Amino acid sequence: MRTIENTTLLIRCGQLFDGTGQPVQRDQSVFVRDRRIQTVGPTRRVEHAVPPRTPRIDLGDACLLPGLIDGHTHSSLPGDGRPYAAQIAIPDALMVGVAAKNLGRHLDAGVTTVRDHGARNMVGFTIRAAVTRGLIRGPRMLVSGRPITRPEGHFHWCNETAAGPNAARAAVRRLIRDGADYIKVMATGGGTEGTNPGEASYSVEELRAVVEEAHAHGRRTVAHVRATEGMQRAADAGFDLLEHVEFNEPDGRPRFNPEVAAKIAAAGAYVSPTLQVLTDYQRIVALRERAARHAISAEGERELLALERTLDGYIDRFRCFLDSGIAERVAPGTDCGPFGTAFGHLDYELALLVQAGYRPADALRAATDRAAAAAGLDHEIGTIEVGKLADLLAVDGDPTRDITAVSRVVAVFQEGQRVR
Repeated sequence: MRTIENTTLLIRCGQLFDGTGQPVQRDQSVFVRDRRIQTVGPTRRVEHAVPPRTPRIDLGDACLLPGLIDGHTHSSLPGDGRPYAAQIAIPDALMVGVAAKNLGRHLDAGVTTVRDHGARNMVGFTIRAAVTRGLIRGPRMLVSGRPITRPEGHFHWCNETAAGPNAARAAVRRLIRDGADYIKVMATGGGTEGTNPGEASYSVEELRAVVEEAHAHGRRTVAHVRATEGMQRAADAGFDLLEHVEFNEPDGRPRFNPEVAAKIAAAGAYVSPTLQVLTDYQRIVALRERAARHAISAEGERELLALERTLDGYIDRFRCFLDSGIAERVAPGTDCGPFGTAFGHLDYELALLVQAGYRPADALRAATDRAAAAAGLDHEIGTIEVGKLADLLAVDGDPTRDITAVSRVVAVFQEGQRVR
């Protein structure tokens, strides 16, 4: 198992955002012992309560906040822009090496917990074991293992296909036997060649079989749903988390559907919009940087304009979705790994939430305490409170006023140990 020393440590910061809904507090300290938060409060009071000669770290005027949680990753895929077919052709053993690079980047960016939403064969479980044993440096991992999909469906190359309720139940049992922390289902098509992200892949009966079997074994459920019909079916089946929620129609065009949005809100499911992967936001950032340096070609300018139009459309639809009543059930995820979505940028997802209308403090809560609740870990992480694991991120500036402060990482702590 990974060795986490039972560190005794006093961390002093100029600002603290605890993730509970309270405003930023000034001149605060956190006392950590045995990996957990023992005391948090004004520095003068906390310092008087700690044992003599306790090691101290003074972060100056940095803001300390809970470690971030990325609710949607694919750690075994490189996210380097190569064609999707080339990414999934990487051998299983090398995928573990890819994950080592990816997870280190995420940890350095302040992400201390991830959910890995799908990998081939036993790759996801192997990566989690390597992280747990300290062989790979990275965030705490929850893994779904192989996502359940139709024969030749999205991510069929992961090798967990099922058609029909009985086969779906059997797939759930196999995954739990192999060690799945939760169950992921590809309920619509996606980026895999030959699938349509505007069409549902499973009936409500099949999806309900997955939910019932998973819940009977104490596992939560996640549905990949890019198509409106798939979104509706997953909500009817009782899935715990819906990913992408793109409102795609069979013709390939996304159109917001208020009735389906209201049904999802009423169902109480968590939602992860994965805005940056759906809009190729990392490409937008790169092109904007070129434009700012006056180093962009005419072709690049046309590409940027087209991408920004797409982004505006997604943001507008997501705003409508928020108005349906799901704002407090959003648990952001990057979907990093496939295509050109690299690790290390949950900050982009938070910036897009703010662009869609969130206050910066609410975007932060979405990636901390709400993401922890969506993963079933809110008793352990997600806020800076006594008794919780000391997963902490320090940034330069007040992220409740300027969300870009999350990009300016000063320090990262995982279970009380400084890892950056």
